[in-house]
Amino acid sequence: MQTRAADLQGTPTLEQKVRSLADPAIHAPLPATIETVETHMSWVFLTGERVFKLKKPIREDFLDFSTLDKRARMVAQEVRLNRRLARDVYLGARALRMAPGGELTLSGAGRIVDWLVEMRQLPADRTLSAMIARDGVKPGDIRRVADALSLFYRALPSERLSASDYIDRFEAQHARTCAVLADPALGLDPERAAGALRGFDRALKAVRPALRARVDAGRIVEGHGDLRPEHVFLTAPPAIIDCLEFNRALRMVDPFDEIAFLGLECAQKGAHWIYGALHDLVSTALADAPPHAVLAFYWRYRALLRARLALLHRTEAVVRTPHRWLPLARRYLALADQADLRTRRPEDR
Repeated sequence: MQTRAADLQGTPTLEQKVRSLADPAIHAPLPATIETVETHMSWVFLTGERVFKLKKPIREDFLDFSTLDKRARMVAQEVRLNRRLARDVYLGARALRMAPGGELTLSGAGRIVDWLVEMRQLPADRTLSAMIARDGVKPGDIRRVADALSLFYRALPSERLSASDYIDRFEAQHARTCAVLADPALGLDPERAAGALRGFDRALKAVRPALRARVDAGRIVEGHGDLRPEHVFLTAPPAIIDCLEFNRALRMVDPFDEIAFLGLECAQKGAHWIYGALHDLVSTALADAPPHAVLAFYWRYRALLRARLALLHRTEAVVRTPHRWLPLARRYLALADQADLRTRRPEDR
């Protein structure tokens, strides 16, 4: 049942908002059930036809959702950015209001107490991740994803930043990665972790001139920022959702950094062939062929970053799926060691 007016005094709490949005009665048309998913930054409500995303009122080093105005801006930003790759999916911003009687509502009059991202619900079984799990991805699927990404990247203007700033970002992130991967309390083999970290240091030293050349050639754009298989839907046409909206600096990318990231994630799930196919198609469409050392560097960087993020789950106050994270970090460490091999053309291996 809906939250009673007597339960809501002044500004509703996050718990009251979640309870109301998880109630089918607040939605129209009335769904049979609501699937509720909690992420680190949001609560997501799936009705079968629509998805509503409520941002948590949190503030961290890399994001600030702490006030209603800031959440309103981030909701608008999320819709704007994601319409670049999923125009028909992102329907807009929806106000959550407190009606005169005190109940929360998604329609009618009342004081706005929060803002939601409203989306068309996509079929979960058509994500690239789900399709990989059942060995259902075909070369034509990857061709269509490559076409969508190529059109996206080709339309983006070059971003103005210095080569030094671009390289500094990798160094800053790697320093944080070193601190986590080298922590023996988090479970990685110390020698294995140290070897992977030294490998990154050598790769960065060798590739600095090539990274500078990428920036000087205008190859850095405001991309997606979080291009993972669970964000790619193999629909007709493909839809790519969940752009990283809260930190513009993290969206300043070389397209082939993002391609390496998506390829790495597919490889981690067992689909090693996808990276090569995707890279070749995008490279041809963009008439851009970065040196192999750059591709291997991006792969290695992303693999170590993902190992770090996996291990950080083990430090949370409440660790969800605790047995998952250490084996996942070890897999990413192994993929980092394979960077040179995985980013070569098959005939060059």
